Amino acid sequence: MGKYFGTDGFRGEANVNLTVNHAFEVGRFLGWYYGKDKNERCKIVIGKDTRRSSYMFEYALGAGITSTGADAYLLHVTTTPSVAYVARTEDFDCGIMISASHNPFYDNGIKLINNRGEKMDEETILKIEDYLDGKLGELPNAHRENIGRTVDYSAGRNRYIGYLISLATRSYQDIKVGLDCANGSAWMIAKSVFDALGAKTYVINAEPDGTNINMNCGSTHIECLQKFVKEKGLDTGFAFDGDADRCIAVDEKGNVVNGDLILYVYGCYMKRRGKLLNNTIVTTVMSNLGLYKALDAQGISYEKTNVGDKYVYENMVKNGHRIGGEQSGHIIFRKYATTGDGILTAIKMMEAMIESKEPLSKLTEPVKIYPQILKNIKVKDKKEAQADEDVQKAVNEVALKLGSNGRVLVRESGTEPLIRVMVEAETTEICEENVDYILNTIKNKGYEAV
Repeated sequence: MGKYFGTDGFRGEANVNLTVNHAFEVGRFLGWYYGKDKNERCKIVIGKDTRRSSYMFEYALGAGITSTGADAYLLHVTTTPSVAYVARTEDFDCGIMISASHNPFYDNGIKLINNRGEKMDEETILKIEDYLDGKLGELPNAHRENIGRTVDYSAGRNRYIGYLISLATRSYQDIKVGLDCANGSAWMIAKSVFDALGAKTYVINAEPDGTNINMNCGSTHIECLQKFVKEKGLDTGFAFDGDADRCIAVDEKGNVVNGDLILYVYGCYMKRRGKLLNNTIVTTVMSNLGLYKALDAQGISYEKTNVGDKYVYENMVKNGHRIGGEQSGHIIFRKYATTGDGILTAIKMMEAMIESKEPLSKLTEPVKIYPQILKNIKVKDKKEAQADEDVQKAVNEVALKLGSNGRVLVRESGTEPLIRVMVEAETTEICEENVDYILNTIKNKGYEAV
């Protein structure tokens, strides 16, 4: 991770630490960089979510891109996976998504996607950062007929909707489905897809006003959809985040079906059909112990990566695996997409239910989710605190005590001066006791930042 860009783009509070000038300069660099060695115009596709500031950043990026002679194609309000789909299928040099995902409305982000629909490589990101820091000097402006143009490209979004519809294997006729669109990117797409497939679609939080994205709704506030599914007597429900690259489901009883349970349900479905390549599911280190025990019982292997769908995808590409994801609902179906895709995930869960002729509650029944407590502590030096001999001793003591009935994970935050301590065990009390034991060790050694 660099000075500006983290694992999921350049993110910050709009016009505080992510400014309109940053967006203009990122656009200028990309337009110049991808166009400098071409005999034809560089083409960059841009999507945005429903935040108030997304419009400002869209215009700034477009101005930067066109000032260097490249063309900016605007998908307008759309999802992150749709930008990835259009970038990889329609001959674009790269794609940009303006979104801060599940963050509050006053934050925003610039996510960069290469022409294969994947997250931008580190080498290019570092060049952008050097330009933002003034290390590359001025870039040339285009003049006269060489100045670029912006193009309304809502047709690209419509093709993506058609692609999603084409992936369904059965009609959803007479199935009652709830959709929580988080007042974000999914609001114009998700209902269109489910209606086209014949579902009786019930939608909440699909009235964005620029400031209500993710506000007490969507995948990070799943209780809203839980209540809705139970009140309306729905067969299932799906909640998305602000840019719709995540999905958390709710079963017909109102129980939460998070990313771990989604991986289990669809992984088992793939195995039954002989489609689970390498007999392996890719997870992150934050996946629940209950998932691993349930996969063991099914004879399914798994791999663990660092937290971040970027790392899940890299592992899948390197090793040829077909399905992977995060507890938070970033699920990657590599045969169909290069990113997490919330609406695609919902389609795949519908497929598993319809083909299995089982309700979602029955499909998740074999997984016993262990209580999990995660606490953060702000420290003066992350590496020094984690490497301390007494801290390591405390962690090892907890691991030994938990044995096969629990686990402990201590890791540094990738973006903040925090140490994250997570314990899973058979009861919440055991989790609390052991997390606090490690946190108190860190505090007693004087590492806590006051």
